Amino acid sequence: MTLTELIAGVEAQRKTLTVFNATSAETIALRDHFADRNIDVVAGEATDGPERFVVLRDGATFLTAASVETVLSGEGIDTPDGGQTRPILDHLDETTFTSYDTEQMAAASNEIEDRAWRVGAGTVFAGFGTVSDLCFQLDRYERLASRASLSVQLYAVPDQELPDHDDVVIQLERSQEIESTWFVVFDGNGMDEKKCALMAHEREPGSFYGFWTYDPGTVDWIVDHLLTNYTITDVP
Repeated sequence: MTLTELIAGVEAQRKTLTVFNATSAETIALRDHFADRNIDVVAGEATDGPERFVVLRDGATFLTAASVETVLSGEGIDTPDGGQTRPILDHLDETTFTSYDTEQMAAASNEIEDRAWRVGAGTVFAGFGTVSDLCFQLDRYERLASRASLSVQLYAVPDQELPDHDDVVIQLERSQEIESTWFVVFDGNGMDEKKCALMAHEREPGSFYGFWTYDPGTVDWIVDHLLTNYTITDVP
């Protein structure tokens, strides 16, 4: 499986959020709320049960339920162990987006970069298509790599001379999947709760479709795919 096939596979795994005993305005608000998520929001009918609630299903499999108010507020619910849970979002391991432009992609990438910076150790893997595209991001990744215990490995198709770079590893690959994808992956320094990834396919110039995920299994697969298929030859 390639990176683009992974993106297509996530796209095909849509979940359904059914809205019960709510107003049409609330149903519309929920559709807007999940507009960039891999989820269909539909209105349901229920004569019994609480007022204004939603049910999330994966096919015929029940996943979770919550009140409309809780979902729209975006707030977590306190758990007995002192933590918090988000009834719907915690069941959406892969969150898709459509038609992101370069600015939106950069903003989404920053979320993962910031997590890696806070952890301060582990490895960040990133690819932006071509060397010329990578040049716009290089300063940020050199800053990340300046942390002694944080490694950065960048991938790009050579369309111009490789710029001078410090600390980061840049792997040049004449690969279609590297050229057509934008990805930022953090391995969490081995901690599952810190792992995260952004993966997108440039289907039209400057327009990206893809997903971000905090699912450790998906992150591990991406890291393994990169390490297995692309041998690092650059030396920082």
